Amino acid sequence: MDYKSVFDAIGIYSLVLFLFLGVTDVAGQSKVTKESISSSYNQDKIKQLISTWEDEQVSKAGKIGLALKSKGWKKSEKMMDGSIVSVQEMGTDGTPIFYTTLSTSTGQSSRANALHTNGLLNLGLDGSGMEVGVWDAGAALSTHQEFGGRAFNSDHSDEISLHGTLVTGTLISAGVKPDAKGTAYGATALTHDWTRDKIEVAQAAAQGLLLSNHSYGIKTDRVPDWYFGSYIKVSQDWDKIMYNAPYYLMVTAAGNAQNSFDNAAPNFGKTADGFDLLLGFAVSKNGLTIAGANTQVDNKGELKEATVAGYSSFGPVDDGRIKPDLAGEGSAILSTGSAHNASYEASAGTSMAAPTVTGSLLLLQQYHEELFGGFMKAATLKGLALHTADDVEGKGPDYKMGWGVMNAKTAAEVLQNREYTTLINEESIADGQTFSITVTANGHEPLMASISWTDPEGEHINRGELNATTPSLMNDLDIRITKEGEAHLPWKLNPAKANDAATRGDNKVDPYERIDVPQAHGVYTITVSHKGALKNGIQDFSLIVTGAQVSLCDVEIPSGLDLASSNSESTTITWSEAEETLFEVQYRMYDTDSWNSELLWENSAVLSNLEPGKIYEARVRSICSENAVSDFSETIEFEFNGEETQLYNYETLSFTNGLEVSVYPNPAVEQLTVHAELSKDAEYCIVTTSGNIIKKGGLNGSINVSSLSSGLYVLVVQDYAGIKSTKFYKN
Repeated sequence: MDYKSVFDAIGIYSLVLFLFLGVTDVAGQSKVTKESISSSYNQDKIKQLISTWEDEQVSKAGKIGLALKSKGWKKSEKMMDGSIVSVQEMGTDGTPIFYTTLSTSTGQSSRANALHTNGLLNLGLDGSGMEVGVWDAGAALSTHQEFGGRAFNSDHSDEISLHGTLVTGTLISAGVKPDAKGTAYGATALTHDWTRDKIEVAQAAAQGLLLSNHSYGIKTDRVPDWYFGSYIKVSQDWDKIMYNAPYYLMVTAAGNAQNSFDNAAPNFGKTADGFDLLLGFAVSKNGLTIAGANTQVDNKGELKEATVAGYSSFGPVDDGRIKPDLAGEGSAILSTGSAHNASYEASAGTSMAAPTVTGSLLLLQQYHEELFGGFMKAATLKGLALHTADDVEGKGPDYKMGWGVMNAKTAAEVLQNREYTTLINEESIADGQTFSITVTANGHEPLMASISWTDPEGEHINRGELNATTPSLMNDLDIRITKEGEAHLPWKLNPAKANDAATRGDNKVDPYERIDVPQAHGVYTITVSHKGALKNGIQDFSLIVTGAQVSLCDVEIPSGLDLASSNSESTTITWSEAEETLFEVQYRMYDTDSWNSELLWENSAVLSNLEPGKIYEARVRSICSENAVSDFSETIEFEFNGEETQLYNYETLSFTNGLEVSVYPNPAVEQLTVHAELSKDAEYCIVTTSGNIIKKGGLNGSINVSSLSSGLYVLVVQDYAGIKSTKFYKN
């Protein structure tokens, strides 16, 4: 493999310059990047979907009216707990489907993000230049002081929603009130009323929208029991959007019905156990469904404790898929209120957990674009989040918090280490094909490999069967890791034993599979294959691998730094070789503030634009990724004199040519005495640390230094035996 080409391809030069030289030219979601994304979509198919849903929007109004009258329900109302309930869909069985907000009032709390300026990784990420969609009970109060013109009522809704404002604040609040600072506090939020959510999302996704947050769901006490966990038309419709706009990812709240007793016939356990409570688009395959968690994180960003929140709805969905997918902190979140432009309220629920995850995902997209010049497909972003989530008990996924608690710090480090210890590849597999690569475990961490894909919408939708188990998965991809005949299998869950720990086996239902190999050593083969015929004849997928030795790059401090040659215009320095390693060389005139910096793959560098008679210093370090950088080597110093340039050596007072020099006292006050075997023609000069010669002459014992200012100087002695330099201090 040509690793120089690999590093070029992933933009390591931009990566290094961004980190070390202060280059922060961030494109974000520019018009060009949006057009690039949208041009890769089947726009005719998306327009067809929008047209179909526009017609449904008109035709369902009369049906909803009749259904509400028969039930004695209002079309929209505010409940005693402050939640908003509004009928928005009509089920295939004629059931009015009510959307409801998913938060409840509580105390104050906030959580710092490791990707912010002065965060643990200090990446300076805040979402600037990025856009996130918000659909809710109404638009956010766009004039709130926390939004600074970055929140928009994008569908000109007449309804300004408290809940929508809380969610938007959790995403983008600037931190005027520090405890209410949003996860992506520099981003722009496009807020909407939920009335036409599918239509508006499809339109926005077609134009390049990457992420949207949906902190609402179907009201659990107004649907038949067979709706719970079912893949219904609503679930299918959202999968259609994501499949046809593969850079777009929907993030939705799991719901707060754990203690509702609303499902009298769950697919596991008793009603009181809280399983089988997910509904509608929370059951969709391609989006992320977020549970609520109570977490404790230390000052190093390590998760010390996490439990599922007492309100958060559990899976499984009826076909046994792992839902919810992830968990986020949703307890006691302080955010923006809608009463006036400086109002704040505290809230809890999966409504608050979802935007903490959505904001983190937005920052990861921003970071990927900064590092590599483009955005991840939704399957890659989703896979990255699931691959790096904190596994609460180390037992694999479960039906309460999915793959664990969102960990944006680890996800960012995986991006940093791409092509060093991690792989993030967007691939495709055609009917009958097998994809295979070999990797070497790095021996320092578990070898983990996962595949994620945006699956075509399920063809079978439930129309009334209780706890139907028909899989919604259309293209069943499989990942395996093998070594010397031993096969490692992915995690899977059994909905018939929903409380049991995950096992390893053939996963036939999830569009995400992950294999963990603890204590891995040696060479492994990763294989991706598929069962049956692929719908549409091909399936894109994203492969993520961590814990591998992807390159031979070495982050040891370079050794053997030395002068190689000089001419009238430059000096060449060399150091020890290291395969597939990028080096940063820095040099400057002695005691100046600014370093000249060069990035190169060779173990030598030509230092140019040097001034004769001036003293310079140089150093070098190894770079394998933004996260894997050595310390600088010891500095070497030299006076540039064309072909006669020599290295200063302050560790010893002797040259190989035999000249030996010592000075005392050091520090000196009035006189500096030089002890050496010198001829009567010996000469000296005293050089400042800026490279200027301020005193010189014949040398005969002592030098008067009383007129020198206090500080560090270099004494250069020249005689027939050679040249010698040493430092001394003047008090």
